[in-house]
Amino acid sequence: MANEPTATQGGRHIRLTSHPGQQGATGAPAIHWGAADALERGPIVGSTASRSQRNVIGTHSGSYGVYRALAVAAGNLTRGHRADLTNTAPTDLIGPYEQWGDAEKIVSIDPWGASVQHVFADYLEQGYDIRPTIAVTKAHIHLPEIRQALAFQRLQVDGKVLLADSSATVTKIAVEPVWYLPGVARRFKVSEADLRRALFEETGGMYPELVTRSDIEVFLPPIGGQTLYIFGNPRDLADPNVTLTARVHDECNGSDVFGSDICTCRPYLTHAIEECIQGAQAGGVGLIAYSRKEGRALGEVTKFLVYNARKRQEGGDRADKYFLRTECVAGVQDMRFQELMPDVLHWLGIRKIHRLVSMSNDKYDAITGSGIEVGERVKIPDELVPADAKVEIEAKIAAGYFTDGTVPDATQLASVKGRALEG
Repeated sequence: MANEPTATQGGRHIRLTSHPGQQGATGAPAIHWGAADALERGPIVGSTASRSQRNVIGTHSGSYGVYRALAVAAGNLTRGHRADLTNTAPTDLIGPYEQWGDAEKIVSIDPWGASVQHVFADYLEQGYDIRPTIAVTKAHIHLPEIRQALAFQRLQVDGKVLLADSSATVTKIAVEPVWYLPGVARRFKVSEADLRRALFEETGGMYPELVTRSDIEVFLPPIGGQTLYIFGNPRDLADPNVTLTARVHDECNGSDVFGSDICTCRPYLTHAIEECIQGAQAGGVGLIAYSRKEGRALGEVTKFLVYNARKRQEGGDRADKYFLRTECVAGVQDMRFQELMPDVLHWLGIRKIHRLVSMSNDKYDAITGSGIEVGERVKIPDELVPADAKVEIEAKIAAGYFTDGTVPDATQLASVKGRALEG
């Protein structure tokens, strides 16, 4: 695999190697994951511009790294472009918090990823290509559901959190994944060797360093990241005496963006945003943590195949067969695996969520299991559940999702059906 010639392209001899350009050789900063001090921890260097500086497997921008490669191949982007980070610093200071120095609390994001311009200034002056993996900015969000809530006087304009044009002011944070492989392995209770082998094989051998460079412990996976929306003062998130309303939401493009009525995703998301606004207006703080895990991390193609299978099965779309059809197509009910989800909450310094707008037992167990206290759990109001989403919500309640009502038995579950597939 290493240093073996494979082809000649454009007059250049191409070689396959598990550590191109002496990746990880002299010049690559050491990473001491979990160190409370940024310089002691060391910077994450995933740029391909100077391979001798690289100290991670993979590259920045997650799944968008492939588009960067296309831009380079097409001649639209100069190979080795260095980002000019002037005026890109966060609009709000996040941390550092005690959890940043705990190698078990945070294993899937870089706690120092938003502040590299400052904490690694000396490295940058020396020519190291260090790029932020977290960006913090300000924004206004406009939603028709918020305008409706104003019309029905469930919300009131206060000129600070909710403005006269019905927009809500937020602090918005984009987070790219940065995996500390030993910590991720421990989180999933598997050996690091088995984790590396599975990552290597299930990506078609995309990252040979996973199995050839055990000395490199940090991986930048080619997956989607997270976006955080904070209503109120971000510093209040770390104060357990300030009431925190929060929802951890996994992406559902069909519902979140296009309003599909087969699930409760957008109604629950917009309901949580309304709750966050009310909480911030009452002197608390609100948080929406939005993760790119489309279709339970199975992807949209699989999700749509499951939709067809559910509606074409004998007896039609039924709540008692809801999970079975997913297993038949994907081999598993859910691949979101919430074990890594609490990391971003610890990055924000959160110790208590007073009102968790979620019915998911998996999310609740992951949050509380990581040491964060949860007070009240807020279910989606019955009137917000679309008619064709009754199948989903009743199946989830029967499977253990939180409810303050009755749990359907087998007979009741079998009676809950969705509409037939048209066309």
